[in-house]
This record gives sequence, C-alpha cells and structure tokens, in this order.
Amino acid sequence: MAGWTGSGVEPRTAAEIAAAVRQGKSSVRGAVQEALDRIAAADPRIGAFRKVRQDAALAEADELAGWPDLAELPLAGVPVAVKDNVPVADEQCRNGTAATADRPPQPEDHPVVARLRAAGAIVVGLTHTPELSLVAMTDSALGMARNPWDLTRTPGGSSGGAAAAVAAGLVPIAHGNDGLGSIRGPAACCGLFGLKPGYGTVPSELGRNSWWGLSENGPLATTVEDAALMLSVMADAPELAEAVNSRPSDLRIAVSAAPPSVGYRVDREHKDAVEGVAGLLESAGHTIVEAPRYPAYLGPGAVLTWYAAAALDAEEYDRRSLERRTRRMASAGRTLAKAGLTGARTRRRWRDTGAERFLGDADVVLTPTLLRPPPSALRWGRRGLLANAVANTSYAGLCPPWSLAGWPAMNVPAGTHSCGMPIGVQFAARPGREALLLGLAAHIEAVRPWPRTAPAGVVGG
Repeated sequence: MAGWTGSGVEPRTAAEIAAAVRQGKSSVRGAVQEALDRIAAADPRIGAFRKVRQDAALAEADELAGWPDLAELPLAGVPVAVKDNVPVADEQCRNGTAATADRPPQPEDHPVVARLRAAGAIVVGLTHTPELSLVAMTDSALGMARNPWDLTRTPGGSSGGAAAAVAAGLVPIAHGNDGLGSIRGPAACCGLFGLKPGYGTVPSELGRNSWWGLSENGPLATTVEDAALMLSVMADAPELAEAVNSRPSDLRIAVSAAPPSVGYRVDREHKDAVEGVAGLLESAGHTIVEAPRYPAYLGPGAVLTWYAAAALDAEEYDRRSLERRTRRMASAGRTLAKAGLTGARTRRRWRDTGAERFLGDADVVLTPTLLRPPPSALRWGRRGLLANAVANTSYAGLCPPWSLAGWPAMNVPAGTHSCGMPIGVQFAARPGREALLLGLAAHIEAVRPWPRTAPAGVVGG
C-alpha cells in the first residue's frame, strides 16, 4: 500500500493520509513507517526530535489498525509530533532541561494528546523545546533544532522542534503551544501555517498556571486544512474542520506594520509582505483601515510578563541544574517581582480594554509576525540575560500583544525574504473567531499558495 509520502516530491497532507487510511488505500503501519524513515534520514541534521518513538509508534499503529471505528476517525493513521513540554503517557516530559533527567515517565496523556490519539493520530516523537519553553530559539542541554530552510538559523521557539519537523516534511502536523508567540513565531520562521487559539478553546494545562492563562496548545501544519482538522480535534469542535470551506466577506481589516515598542525596527521586506497581503484582501472586497500605534505600556509589560513567567516556572527545579540563560531570567523576574513589576497590570489593562480599543470597529488585525528573519542557531542557553533579551525581542516581539489579550491569532506564510527565509504575516481576531481566521487563511492560501516544505536541497543536503 502507498505510504504517506505518495508519489510526488512533497509528503501527503494529514487530510490525505487520514482519507487513504480510512478508505483502506494505505495502512496505518505504512503511514507511520514512512514518517519514521524520513525522521531517521533527515533529523540528524535538523534536530527536531528529542525522542523518536520508533517501536512504540509502530506498536500503536498495529493496535490502531484493529480498531472497529478506524474508518470514522478524523486523523486515522496520521503521524504527529508532540512538543516535549506536555505529558505523553509512558514517556518522560523533559521540557528542554537537564533538571528533569530523573523524572519518571508520565502516567497518562495530556488532554490534548489524548484527543489526538482518540482521533487516530500516532505520536511518532517528542520535539525539542528550549529550557522551560521560555525563549524564541530552540536550543537546550538536550539538543538544538535547526531551521530546515537554512540549517545555520533557528527555527524559532519555543515550538521550534515542532515547526522544524513539519517544515522538513518529517510529519504532516505537529503539536505546539504559545504563551507569547511560540507557535506563530516558529511558523513564520519555517514557512508554516500556525494558529494560537483563544483562551479556553483548547485545554491548556501548561506548567503551573499556563502563564496566567496566556499559554495555549495549537497546531502547526503545512496547509490550513490540516491545521483546521488538527484544531478541531484538539478543541473537540468538529465544526472547525469545515471552516476552510467558508470564505468571510466584507471584513474590516486593521493593518499595522509598526514595531511594538520604541527602539525596534521592522524589516522592510516584512512590511512589504503585509502590504501585499492587505492589497490582496482589498481586491477581494474587504476594507483595509490603518490600525493605531500600540500603547507605550504594552512592550515593557510583555517583557515583565516574560521574566515573571521564567521566575515562576523555575521554582520547581533545582537552580543548579538550569542553564545560565534560565537562571538569569528567573533572577531578573524575582527581583522585578519584589518591586511589584510582574506585568500583571499590563495584562489586565490590555485584556480588559486595550485590545478592543486598538481593534476598534475592525474585525481582524493584520501585522508582520516577525520583525526580521530569525537569528543564528547557537547555544543561546549558555549566554546571559542581555544577549538573549536582545536576540528575542529584536526579531520576535510582534506576537505577545495577542497572547496578552487572550485572542486567537495565526501566522500565514506570505513570501520569501531576499535572504532565502520565509516571511509570515499575523492575523488576530476577537475571542471565539477561530473559524473566521481559518476561513480567511484558506482564502489567502487558495489565491497565493505557499511552498509546503523547505527546499529539498537544504533538507537533503
């Protein structure tokens, strides 16, 4: 039977795999084995996976093949990667840190993992994340993920391993999560579609308090259809899978290419991508309006939230086992907290009134996803606070506003930079508008399709 890669150069989508398995045209084992073979061939160069579940995944594939309802499962036989900061039953959850070396395997799946498995997905591996999933570059004592578009660059973070796995064609979809941009940023770095759902749409249960409710689990995929399918399973909302068939009309779209704070600059080509997508949507009948500037309090408040989260997350670990970067961030967070500077006021102000005022009478906001192309893939964890703060905020500072608001937001691929890296644009909408975002993205994809995976010469070279 045909494997999930099909006969073409690009691997099949998750929707295609599931349809083939449901119809008996592909076997579950064949689909999983194809993914495992691709991982074995390419991942030594990319470093997307912290652990590959070779034997366990094949055993689970064989078990799934005997399920009586296999022909009804939305993700039947689809190989999926899970970010290594949520529990997967019988596996260690390392969260990117050596401090978890002695932790026992997890007794049960995270609710999101359980839903994916119940829908027929097979977890083929656990992807790398930076220590405690704190930063926008994916390196740790456990390994470093590289960008399949350019192996000298980071795939972003903290869902960088997940994004690298999908962009390299190792799996068709991957689980990620996003507290201040950790799905959207890697999606933009790697040329993928990625969506952070709004608050309460998908079970979060991340860390101690899901970063005060900012962190959400969501999909990374090469197509909007795959992301919608995966999100519908994660949210237990089958209607979301059909959102790609609906094209929203007569939207008011507020456009902002401005940086989030004074002192930052948005790359010209990233601005041009926003203008290009705005023009496309205007020609489709939508109304384009200019968004106001971000309020001055927002950027500093996002940084304070970031440091406060580092301090909170680090509390449950032996500090001596943590990397220099994490120790410095946590120390800064504790020091600032003593002065009452935790970002809490910014979070309340922006979520309660600020984001709504910013959007005004518009339905959707459109911005760049990143300020510039991603930085080099280095061992940033061995560096101090200043180097990491500058590297993170100078390229990945445009995603936090919509996490702070608790609104759904997505990255949509929008071209290629002159340096050869993908460019993404970000859309955000009010709570409960995930379907609107998916429909809008599907329209853009239909009119301006993007490369589904990184150039084969880079991944295979």
